Amino acid sequence: MSDDPFSQPFDSPDFFDRSFGGSESSGPDSGAPIGGGKASIVVVESDPTMAAILVDACGGPTTTLPDVDALVNSLSSQATIAILGPSCTEPRHLAIAERLVAANPNVRTLLMAQELSTALLRQALRAGVRDVLALPLEPGQLDEAIALVEASIDDAPAPGSSSSSGPLLRRGRVMTVFSTKGGSGKSVVATNIAIALAQESGQRVVVIDADLQFGDVAVMMKLSPRHTVVDAVANIDRLDGAMFESMLIEHPSSGVEVLAAPLEPAFADQISGPEMIKIVELARSVADFVVVDTPAYFNDVVLGCIEMSDDVLLVAGMDIPNIKNVKIGLQTLRLLNTPLEKVRLVLNRSDSKVKLDIGEVERTLKLQAECLIPSDIVVPVAVNRGTPVVQSAPRSGVTRAIEGLAAQIIGESQQAKSA
Repeated sequence: MSDDPFSQPFDSPDFFDRSFGGSESSGPDSGAPIGGGKASIVVVESDPTMAAILVDACGGPTTTLPDVDALVNSLSSQATIAILGPSCTEPRHLAIAERLVAANPNVRTLLMAQELSTALLRQALRAGVRDVLALPLEPGQLDEAIALVEASIDDAPAPGSSSSSGPLLRRGRVMTVFSTKGGSGKSVVATNIAIALAQESGQRVVVIDADLQFGDVAVMMKLSPRHTVVDAVANIDRLDGAMFESMLIEHPSSGVEVLAAPLEPAFADQISGPEMIKIVELARSVADFVVVDTPAYFNDVVLGCIEMSDDVLLVAGMDIPNIKNVKIGLQTLRLLNTPLEKVRLVLNRSDSKVKLDIGEVERTLKLQAECLIPSDIVVPVAVNRGTPVVQSAPRSGVTRAIEGLAAQIIGESQQAKSA
């Protein structure tokens, strides 16, 4: 049998015995096993010049290893922070890092990238990487990131523990609420589905208002937030689960928590797609359900949120311009290879007397409507009062439609977790 543990499948009985339970072998550049302090620092990078740069930026004793395979072979039971260099950004390396972190709660990883893209950030965070830093680094930036990660090691659950506290331990379901036409009722759907999810499941729900110029979530829930998405982005290099939670404001009557949109439209230009992806991933790590409200147009923030979402609630009104725009939006999603099985069509004001048949709309869009929200005066009344309709009119047809969709999502989430 090969000495390379990665020649065996990940579920091989002796894979993790060889990787984590064997003798404490030394790394190529070290004369002793990895470990020796609260957390040992390991730089993993195949390019010697880049490795030297990262070692210098760490500001303390480090061990250097050429690749992730060598890291697996060198680990002991002691806490380790692995600095993954740019050579470790390939999917294969991130897949190994993901299994390594899942198997050993005392291992933390940071990733360095020459170019920080939305796709890379999403892959890294899903692999359990605690932070992704873009090169070149600012003075002290890596040292600060290491300190934050090291502080989280004390909170790591013991092996076999079912604790879900701490960053990146939950895997909440993310749904992006989107429409290609303003005035379709997108924000009404976002706020009410969030409250319905909280009420029906009894679990933690977070709403992120990613309509960065004209977000209305806080207004519709009558909230006066002290922090917004801008604050999260301003601290993006050191943002972790605890800091993210401190920026949320709770809707008192439902328990739903909100990260509000910027107070000034000009701030929207300061927020990039990768930054929003990191914020949503952090929300996913602390909540069971994450609802993201978006503007009625495509940009890198919207596309990033759609790509990482488990569900996309596509809201359409019952008029020709609305249906036309939604059809164009679906064509765009198809061109971007978005899996259409995660797109849920929500028809708002579905019973409006406008001589449009629901079946005809579904045939035009080549998508079956999963939620039909009737037209009702209770909706504008609720919006003007700042009280979501599922609370102000719990027996209305609007509430029943939204609760039905929430129940379906909750059921699918429970099935996915038990699979």
